[in-house]
Amino acid sequence: MDRPSDKVTRSGGAFEPARLGDTLVDAVADGLAKALAHTLAPMEPMDRYRVAFSGGADSLALLHALSALRGHLAPARIDAIHVHHGLHPDADAWADHCQSVCRRLEVDLAVLRVDARAASGESPEAAARRARYQAIADLLNAGEAVCTAHHQRDQAETLLLQLLRGAGPTGLAAMPPVAPLGRGWLVRPILDVGPETLRDYLEGRGMGWAEDPGNADRRFDRNFLRHEIMPKLLERWPGAQRTLARAAGHQADSIAIADALARIDLDTARDPRTGTLSLPALTALPASRARNLLRGWLAEQGLPVAGAVHLQEILDGLVPAREDAMPLVRWPGAEVRRHRDVLHAQAPLPSHDADRVLPWVPGEALELPHGVLDASLTEGRGLRAAALSGARVEVRFRRGGERFRPAGRGRSTALKKLLQASDLPPWLRERIPLVYVDGELAAVAGMWVAEAHAVGSRDSGWVLRWSALPDTLA
Repeated sequence: MDRPSDKVTRSGGAFEPARLGDTLVDAVADGLAKALAHTLAPMEPMDRYRVAFSGGADSLALLHALSALRGHLAPARIDAIHVHHGLHPDADAWADHCQSVCRRLEVDLAVLRVDARAASGESPEAAARRARYQAIADLLNAGEAVCTAHHQRDQAETLLLQLLRGAGPTGLAAMPPVAPLGRGWLVRPILDVGPETLRDYLEGRGMGWAEDPGNADRRFDRNFLRHEIMPKLLERWPGAQRTLARAAGHQADSIAIADALARIDLDTARDPRTGTLSLPALTALPASRARNLLRGWLAEQGLPVAGAVHLQEILDGLVPAREDAMPLVRWPGAEVRRHRDVLHAQAPLPSHDADRVLPWVPGEALELPHGVLDASLTEGRGLRAAALSGARVEVRFRRGGERFRPAGRGRSTALKKLLQASDLPPWLRERIPLVYVDGELAAVAGMWVAEAHAVGSRDSGWVLRWSALPDTLA
């Protein structure tokens, strides 16, 4: 739940201020380099800093200024990344230009070629951004940070775009200065620097730069805002750029407070063993605090952010639903279900084919659409190993009508009733692997072994495990 800008270490330990040190800040006099140093100083030192280099003025100034800090950041490497989107006829020439600049600066350059074509219903801007960040995330290793040249005007534009989309505090906080990306970090070290400062920096060193013609295309929302709206705002309110960026910072402070409150509520509402959320604890809170708790809980589970509509749907539709209704709220990348008095959140369940029959050799892990089935050999427990020698062992799934007699029970009963009486959530009951030996149901993975196939006290047996089974039942 800690925001990366508040806790920045590779090991995940506690935040230690000035890891690179105040000496880094004191060592530089140039305004741009000092802005860089202020952002990097609280971070744990990286093994490598990579600059996202487009070839334009902003990223050129960042690359040059960061290169100038090489001696203070040693032994960390400084290099650059250029993302080749392949969308513009001059894309190859841009990559060559970046390579030429990096040679002059004695900086290694990695050119990443991506497929930035938009998916159905996706804007070209979003598609390019998604492809760009995915490629960079795939490249980063632990202990590496990619630095982007997003500056104060970019931050102001992002705030306005998020306002127009009706975003909440997270969106209105715009871009955080530090955030995790892949195995490394995404760092925006010059968010407090205006674009004029970057151009003054380059002009003062006699450095020219190229302009991406795509930045003038007003069909894109950000470009329209930059060229049509921002000049009018600045004409009327000259400090608007700085003020809007500051407003984004206020939203970030609000998020930090909300996150802290969510952590307090999670301590009492979340089961630490299963990650599920208690309905009584949730419904005891005022609506705004309940929504905040849901946001914190979903973030803790590593799931995509839910919109306000989905959060309200959980509170209004899922929480008060009948227990046997199996209610579900879903959005891209996430699903929330209710079972008894708890909420479960997870990635969308894979499709399920109840008619599948899979041959299996106990002791070999079997990858299933939902989870992994494996087994270990032990004594006095599990599925009798001797009975499996030369037998046909198969994994099947519930189709209805199965009867089963668990070891120690007096008689067989409907498997459906056994599963209903257990605490296994309904959506897992149809997916739990059933192990058949020569056509007879011999075990329900991780839960029961049939009386006829159970081991004696001195026999060897296979203890079955299904990775999707909740720890409380396994």
